Amino acid sequence: MAKHETELTVLEPQESAAGAAEVDGAANGAQATGAATEAASVEVARAEVLVSRAELEQLKGERDQLLDRLARLQAEFENARKRAERERVDYREYATGNVVEQFLPVLDNFELALKSTGTAAQLRHGVELIVKQMEEILRQLQVNPIAAVGEAFDPRVHEALGTVEREDLPDQHVAEEIRRGYKLRERLLRPAMVRVVHNPKQTAE
Repeated sequence: MAKHETELTVLEPQESAAGAAEVDGAANGAQATGAATEAASVEVARAEVLVSRAELEQLKGERDQLLDRLARLQAEFENARKRAERERVDYREYATGNVVEQFLPVLDNFELALKSTGTAAQLRHGVELIVKQMEEILRQLQVNPIAAVGEAFDPRVHEALGTVEREDLPDQHVAEEIRRGYKLRERLLRPAMVRVVHNPKQTAE
């Protein structure tokens, strides 16, 4: 009985050592696994940093391209604006020159009339010819006079300077034209200054 107890006593330290070894091995394995995991995490982090830097460089490149394109577009727009302004000025000068050129002969005829030594009747006839010449030029430019005398008063094209009491003309019609009005095609250049009929007979009715 005593021998059996001794054997048990001898075996207990061996089992304890084996258990300790297993614990140490498990701990070492856990440490190794943790180290491997940490190393893998570091590698992943490094890869992410590298990818982020690559993406950053790509974004910087795209930004520079967009800024360069924007600068070119701004330059092109400014050049187009200046060109359009220059063309507009050139066209206006050309159109003005074309109109003035047509009126130069009229000016020449006025100067000849001023130098004339003819009678008053001859001078009047000369001025009438000059007026007809001017009217023809205006007609070619599609500038037409506004109908006035005898027409119904129209505030869109007539400017009333007063009324005239008359019974031989319809009420609210133009009796006199003080200054002729003109249109360029359908655009009003200036209204005709007129006096409007006030017919007391029609007003009473």
